[in-house]
Amino acid sequence: MEASELHTGFRLAMVQMAVGAVKKANLQRATSLVAEATKNGAKMVILPECCNSPFGNEYFADYAESIPGESTEAYAQAAKDNNIFLVAGSIPERKDGKLYNTTTVFNPEGSLIAKFSKMHLFDVDIPGGITFQESKTISPGDDLVTFDTPYCKVGLGICFDIRFPEFSKLLLDRGCELLVFPSAFNMTTGPAHWELLTRARAVDNQMYVAMVSPARDETASYVAWGYSTLADPWGKIIGKAGHEEAIVYGDIDLDYVKKIRSQMPLMKQRRSDIYKVMDLSNN
Repeated sequence: MEASELHTGFRLAMVQMAVGAVKKANLQRATSLVAEATKNGAKMVILPECCNSPFGNEYFADYAESIPGESTEAYAQAAKDNNIFLVAGSIPERKDGKLYNTTTVFNPEGSLIAKFSKMHLFDVDIPGGITFQESKTISPGDDLVTFDTPYCKVGLGICFDIRFPEFSKLLLDRGCELLVFPSAFNMTTGPAHWELLTRARAVDNQMYVAMVSPARDETASYVAWGYSTLADPWGKIIGKAGHEEAIVYGDIDLDYVKKIRSQMPLMKQRRSDIYKVMDLSNN
């Protein structure tokens, strides 16, 4: 389907880019791939987690920036130059003496319209698999964040946030029809849970869910799984990469969201007299 034929939505692009040790090269690669995605009809482009930096506690402080800074200024210009909404993956952000894993969103004018810091940090110890403690260097964010487009409201999360159903449910309650997770699962959690969690959150909340990974680099200290994936409100995979660098496209049809929600009205059928997920940040 051509983007011009999609009257009730828009074309989304997930940029699964290779990320190396040189920040400037990463930014140049990101802006080049954003331009390529735009030429192929994308109205919203999503970059992966830590797209200006290798992923790892040993890198976060060295690559960290304030916002605005070198990376976000490059992303803002890319959004403006290509007249698109850009979900600029994430970068290590330095703020108030702490480091955060933060994603930024820019509108087609290049203005910063949303900023979200990873709320649930990747602290795991899987024998024979992976041990990682993101909280050694990164502080958690505390704010739920959405942003509006002419097409729909979009909710933001980063990677490990997708494992918490309550988190996505609160974004649903705020009116979202698309959830975006710049992510970097690894060679243990990726094959086990990447597609499962993408489809589960899509089905749970009857919306589109995009998980966007860096390309796999077998020589890195942290090896990303890849396989950037887009699921529709029925849980069907409608876009998926392999592990190499790629741009994956998917058409977001908001009429289809309405159709699925009307056929199976889960939001009306919840037993709020028995159980609730409460958004305490609004109290």
